[in-house]
Amino acid sequence: MTAVRLRILMVTGAYFPEISAGGLQSRAVAREIARRADVRVLTTSTDPSLAAHETIDGTPVSRIYVDVKSRASRVRATVRMLFELLRIIPVVDLIHVQGFSSKNILLALVAKMCRRPIVLHLQTAMHDEPPVIAAQGRLAWWAFATADHYLSVSPGLTEHYLAAGLPSNRIRQAPNGVDAERFRPASPDERVALRTALGLPLARPLILFVGVMSTDKQPHLLFDAWLGLQRDPALASTLVLVGATSPRQFEADAGLAADIRRRADEAGVGDRVIFVPPTNQIQDYFRAADVYAMPSSREGLPIALLEAMACGLPCVASRLPGATDVMIEDGVNGRLVAPREAAGFASALGAAITNPAEAARMGAAARRTVEERYTMKRVADTWLATYEHVLTAR
Repeated sequence: MTAVRLRILMVTGAYFPEISAGGLQSRAVAREIARRADVRVLTTSTDPSLAAHETIDGTPVSRIYVDVKSRASRVRATVRMLFELLRIIPVVDLIHVQGFSSKNILLALVAKMCRRPIVLHLQTAMHDEPPVIAAQGRLAWWAFATADHYLSVSPGLTEHYLAAGLPSNRIRQAPNGVDAERFRPASPDERVALRTALGLPLARPLILFVGVMSTDKQPHLLFDAWLGLQRDPALASTLVLVGATSPRQFEADAGLAADIRRRADEAGVGDRVIFVPPTNQIQDYFRAADVYAMPSSREGLPIALLEAMACGLPCVASRLPGATDVMIEDGVNGRLVAPREAAGFASALGAAITNPAEAARMGAAARRTVEERYTMKRVADTWLATYEHVLTAR
């Protein structure tokens, strides 16, 4: 297959300039494999201002707008996606789908009709797990179980797949990756310059959170932990929360952000809590920060944590078996804390602030972990090898 230029359709839930884990990985891999494969992207979008068709980084992108809260909009989006699939599938060899959602049923039906193989990428804990999909009905299970091959970002998702009795020879481990040049440690002078440009305070340590404001991401638990530290002047810091708060964004809970703002004001530390909307310049925030915190209650293999590690930040994360404990060895290249334990997060964050030498050592080890295991080239090579394996088998 290496003598033939592959033609791949990547299907995502969002794509640049909108932000999603699958979209980020697809864009990065599309750029990485551009010399070896022709890639097209079909994506849904919640932003009606974005073009239905455009080229990004040399990759043709087709968007299907959908208002997820409107049944009529979802029906129209399904019809438009059907027409787009019928237009694109004849000129591609394989379909790579990021995660499982309702659109997978349509994708599977059209792919079977047109005899195109599907690679299904398992990304998100719970959402991409077989029991959750089986509970959606027989058609959903058929669409999931008849994929030609699966990529799994974490051992945890692989274990759920195998526990469902699905074939072990149809799944391959493919962890998420990160651009280690874009996400790299900042020198002290660079950190000052970045904070100045971003309007962030210089005087106090900066603790960073990146993620959708949702109950699964647990920003409210992080706030509880952080707020307890502010009673000690030696632990005074700034909390920066980057992520979507609009209910238009899947899973976002605007009430969480409002509650955090209210409580911060009541405690007299409102000026130390900064909310930032989703940004495609997120590397600037990582490189400006001192500590990264990820208090999630569930994850696949979190890209934001990889980005923080690539920037050499000391990271404090929830211990999630088969996910974060694959990336972080507690006390070596970061800290792992029991999920939903504010006291544990407070203790680990406080230690990172009061012992900067130890924090810097763990941050440097985190950077080495990324360089050794999570580069985009390694990810791209795995995706390409999977495509070639599936097409050769056909």
